[in-house]
Amino acid sequence: MCKLNSMEDFKRDISYRLRVRENESISLIGTLRDCFHDIDMEIVVDGSSLIITDSRVTFHTAPSPHCEKVQNRLGLLNGVKIGKGLTRKLNAALGGSDGCGNLRTLLTGLLPLALNVKASAGVSDEKEVLDAIHFHLQGTCVGYPVEEKNVVD
Repeated sequence: MCKLNSMEDFKRDISYRLRVRENESISLIGTLRDCFHDIDMEIVVDGSSLIITDSRVTFHTAPSPHCEKVQNRLGLLNGVKIGKGLTRKLNAALGGSDGCGNLRTLLTGLLPLALNVKASAGVSDEKEVLDAIHFHLQGTCVGYPVEEKNVVD
């Protein structure tokens, strides 16, 4: 039996954590870990406007000493509003030879969670949280269809 190389038996873990700060900003924390990467990222978002105000990444482990250079590109996200057109803005900031596909992957899942935080603000009951998120995110994906209003004949 031949021994598998590190890509033939590969595991990658991505995790997200959200925290609302005392000043109502939202801290979005993402991690990406595999046999080549150990990356921590934090994005700070204004809680009312959903505009990115700060972004930082730490490469504890990376396959290349050049990976850390992407921090300069990450700063291009500061001032970007989370919402329509976000994927295009992520690609503009972190695509190409100066970008990082792994950070784009991490951010594509992490940043939209700020919408959930805003949609559920002030709600503590889990069912109410889900109802609030459903209401505010109607039409954004198949999981949140637009509810038809009762039409009176």
